[in-house]
Amino acid sequence: MSDPMGSISISMIDELWNFHDAAESEARFHHALPTAALGSEFYVELLTQIARAQGLQRNFAAAHATLDEAARLLAPPHKRAAVRLLLERGRVFNSAGEPSRAHPLFVQAWEEAQAAGEEALAVDAAHMVAIVLPPEEQLAWNLRALALAENAADPRARKWIVSLHNNIGWTYHALDQNEQALASLAKTVEWREAAGRTIERRIAHWSVARILRALGRVDEALAIHQQLAREWEESGASDGYVDEELGECLLALGRGDEAASHFAHAHTLLSADPWLVANEPERLERLRALGQVAR
Repeated sequence: MSDPMGSISISMIDELWNFHDAAESEARFHHALPTAALGSEFYVELLTQIARAQGLQRNFAAAHATLDEAARLLAPPHKRAAVRLLLERGRVFNSAGEPSRAHPLFVQAWEEAQAAGEEALAVDAAHMVAIVLPPEEQLAWNLRALALAENAADPRARKWIVSLHNNIGWTYHALDQNEQALASLAKTVEWREAAGRTIERRIAHWSVARILRALGRVDEALAIHQQLAREWEESGASDGYVDEELGECLLALGRGDEAASHFAHAHTLLSADPWLVANEPERLERLRALGQVAR
């Protein structure tokens, strides 16, 4: 990418994202809009990222309206922005529970990103195709994305490698191939430990422990989750997913009375997640029911 403005825009977009806080990210992108010329490729890209942040907040009507504005401003030479527009429209459809509408957009984004030499966006598109497919079809797309990431010249594409191993691990889990899942997710622990990013490192350890429970290695899983709970407590916070797994491990070990308080706490925390409320009500109801003993 020899275009200096293109390089600046890509760097800025990556730096503005905080995927733990979509509202904050949306505000950052709105603040950045005046730095771009109206109708420029950078301006259109910023609009697509505003839409992505809106979609993550489940403001789907606003997200589609923002993408409509981006589409109105899109000019034929702007290949990278065109790919982003496809990706973000697909993500909004997927987040709204319409994966069948998202699928062709992600495939088109994959094809156009490859044709434009946009390696990072091509990897992103391939991993999104996998997300909207059933587990038995996911693996091929994730492996396709991984091969591209591992051989990419663009360092932003190579950054996808650890996330793809995570996704591949969960695909193996969905296929009930948990030994393979454990091998993939163990790699993410190594990378996350090396990177030293606390939240991502904890998620990687949580994932390995979840698969250990699936393999019947419940004592090992429990020990990991107990360590994670201590880390969260020392930081002055807690994590509903950790409490959920503490409850599941204790229940599997016949320690239901101890499990109940963890289920109750998990229900309180996870019920505040709009995505879980919309997509996994049965899971939340199970947590509520199992936590009743603690009340």
